[in-house]
Amino acid sequence: MTVNLLDFDAKALTDFCAGLGERPFRARQLLRWIHRRGKADFAVMSDLAQAFRAKLAARAVIEPPPLIDSHLAADGTRKWLLSVGAGNGIETVYIPEAGRGTLCVSSQVGCALACTFCSTGRQGFNRNLTVAEIVGQLWWANRALAQVHEGHAAMELEERPGGQKKERASQASAAKARDRAVTNVVMMGMGEPLANFENVVTALDLMLDDDAYGLSRRRVTVSTSGLVPAMDRLRERCPVALAVSLHAPNDGLRSELVPINRKYPLSELMAACRRYLQSAPRDFITFEYVMLEGINDSPEHARELIQLVRDTPCKFNLIPFNPFPGSGYRRSSAEAVRVFRDVLMQAELMTTVRRTRGDDIAAACGQLAGRVRDKTRRAERNTLEAVG
Repeated sequence: MTVNLLDFDAKALTDFCAGLGERPFRARQLLRWIHRRGKADFAVMSDLAQAFRAKLAARAVIEPPPLIDSHLAADGTRKWLLSVGAGNGIETVYIPEAGRGTLCVSSQVGCALACTFCSTGRQGFNRNLTVAEIVGQLWWANRALAQVHEGHAAMELEERPGGQKKERASQASAAKARDRAVTNVVMMGMGEPLANFENVVTALDLMLDDDAYGLSRRRVTVSTSGLVPAMDRLRERCPVALAVSLHAPNDGLRSELVPINRKYPLSELMAACRRYLQSAPRDFITFEYVMLEGINDSPEHARELIQLVRDTPCKFNLIPFNPFPGSGYRRSSAEAVRVFRDVLMQAELMTTVRRTRGDDIAAACGQLAGRVRDKTRRAERNTLEAVG
């Protein structure tokens, strides 16, 4: 039986190598070839013995989700649609900024939590992603970006004849590559990461492993809608930076917007956030708050938030709503967002307004849709309710 080595963290890869009669250090070599160098062909892994490479070729593959489509936004944001079989597709987004590049990674095909303002949540749920399909998004993005950078470098060298100029061009290209590499990962794509706990945590282990991607815990963020028991498990198992999709200051409104609140109300969620901070790599929780015109964007809502988080060190990230067909919501005005922000800041709460990125390719927050064969039939029910 052939296995996909993208499914294996360091321990699983060590066990696999032991099963082939190989010593533990071979697993570390494999990790570096697969993840750090982005290689999928065992034949090029030159520091592995030929006999070992033959065993690997017979029993294993390195297969990320294949590409279906890609889009490049005017602001440099890139979105990739990747196939995960049976007609399903997931979306992954790369956001370049000065000095860093952030990859937004999906964890499920669709989402079962049904947040009303989210395109993914509206279309239903099919299944959890495997480890290979989660970490494969990072593997794939690094490979794709490297090809882009190599293309830019070649063009610059062609445009600058002469040895000294070629050297300067090469140095400039290397600097651009460093700026645009994936330096941060946010589990904020399709799905609820903590509803796919084991596979997500194994993927996080690979992201943090120095022989794989070597990211720090501060540069990897898991976003959750508030699965309280899983938040506690993450704190114990793999505490990375945490973002909580809050979106409302009271239980009544939040239960309408984020239905999981009916199971884990705000009092339980805030207590879990405070527990998480005992092990978190940052000394605050990020609260994400989508601004919906006339729904949750009044100064009174902001004042309620101040009371809600008074015992929880936090930062607010206000997110202008990104419309999608049939959403039924409108984006709050720039003035409403400014006033809301100012109320929070006057209470000495760190507050930022997220700049919309990739809006022209439907890559902005809440817009990721992919392709989901909905096992929950939610999209069908929503259509029938709208017609009825």
